[in-house]
Amino acid sequence: MPDAPSGAPAAAAPATTAATAATTAPPTPPVPLSALLAREDLGLRQIAGPGPASRPAPVDPVVHWVHTSEMADPYPYLLGGELLLSAGVQLKDPDAYVARLVEAGAAALGFGLAPVYDAVPEALVAACDRRGVPLIEVPPQTTFTAVARAVWRLMAEARHRELRRISQAQQGLATAAARPDPVPAVLGQLAGRLGGWAVLLTADGGEPASAGRAPSPRARQALARLAGVVRGGPGERAAGAPVASASDTADATHLCAYALGGGQGPAGLDGLVLGVAAPRREAGDHTIAGVAVVLLSLLTAPHRGVDGTGRDAALTRLLLGADPADTAAALGGDRWTVVHARGGRGATPFTASTLGAALGSALVESAPDGTVRVLLPGPPREVAAQPGWVLGVSEPVEPAELALADAQAARALGRALAAQRPLVAHRRGSLAALLAPDEVAAHARLRLAPLADAPALRETLRTWLSLHGGWDRTATAMGLHRNTVRQRIARCATLLDEDLDDPDVRMELWFALRSAA
Repeated sequence: MPDAPSGAPAAAAPATTAATAATTAPPTPPVPLSALLAREDLGLRQIAGPGPASRPAPVDPVVHWVHTSEMADPYPYLLGGELLLSAGVQLKDPDAYVARLVEAGAAALGFGLAPVYDAVPEALVAACDRRGVPLIEVPPQTTFTAVARAVWRLMAEARHRELRRISQAQQGLATAAARPDPVPAVLGQLAGRLGGWAVLLTADGGEPASAGRAPSPRARQALARLAGVVRGGPGERAAGAPVASASDTADATHLCAYALGGGQGPAGLDGLVLGVAAPRREAGDHTIAGVAVVLLSLLTAPHRGVDGTGRDAALTRLLLGADPADTAAALGGDRWTVVHARGGRGATPFTASTLGAALGSALVESAPDGTVRVLLPGPPREVAAQPGWVLGVSEPVEPAELALADAQAARALGRALAAQRPLVAHRRGSLAALLAPDEVAAHARLRLAPLADAPALRETLRTWLSLHGGWDRTATAMGLHRNTVRQRIARCATLLDEDLDDPDVRMELWFALRSAA
């Protein structure tokens, strides 16, 4: 009966193009042969093969487990990656013996001195040198069991280190997911933890977000092909279960692609794929990437369902010419609030959707200038400040007044940025409620008539008055140079023929501007 292999459970096989993304604990890491040789209590010595200073190895061989055998040909019972221990009881042809070890994929050969041999046979040393097999001399006082226990202990220590690294990575990724810009933050954490590049890839070849140092063009092309494998495009996937992840190597870079949403459907979540490129791959990397996949799947998932279907129908009717008041009920109500926001690392579809979810609305737009606009349907409600964001909030309006509310939110955001406040809400003054609306409107038109054909001057005057005549804050709110603000206010004073330093004049003009809004 052949000897049973001894040692810790095997490390995971190399990643394949059909490996399933998971967040389970990583396999036991293999042990570098150099770490075992460094154990002074064992007294092991490498006498042949790559490894010693005289014969440096391109990479440090690793041991996945230990196997002891005195068979003349142990090949049928080797899985690969073993440190094979033998005293040479049936060693007849060293060259053929070593050739079979190479064929089986053994990591190294440990040869025990005594009771059969007092010294390692020269023919065995020569065969290991020719075949590139590390040959370890095991002294008589060191038992094979002691060698196996040392390997197990090194594996346990490596696993403890790996689990601690994974735990720290999970905490870092979770913290990143709670930031105002969660998707770039999670990608940044992932790239840092793996020492490489993390990117989101869309079905049309876009890269909406990435972090870390990008690999070579050849590696990026290979990563794009892997993304096609997990998406299951034509000719990319064999019949059967969806592929959750795929891996490859290009230009000495380890590549992995993961379908967001666990490969749901033929294209996951709108075809989004997480791509990872790193110069090395450790046992826990797949687990860390799996945590990022779960978080990114939640952060990028479209919030749809019955509500989304009704919303799409209402928006379709609106585009086809329906009156806003007729579609308001289907979209959420007859009162609306508009929010303008700045924050994060700039507006992206991901940061915008995250803000919309925090405010309780899926009606979100990312403007090219970095502003995020959120439309809040339903009864009037208090909008709370959001960490990392600066918000400008309109007053609740009817659907026909949405353009007015949009302007109010934009001005409120400008004041919030200028005053460095997290939130500014537009509030209609109560004085106008005491007067007849037509009289108020007539007064405003008359008072502001000299500025009727100068909307830029009116808006500058409005912002300047709202910020108590602050030149720098007005310039910040409007994105202008402070000298431009001074010139416009001077022009307003000339056209209106008023002293804008007079508080009564400022009050009357502010009332007129608010009434004309």
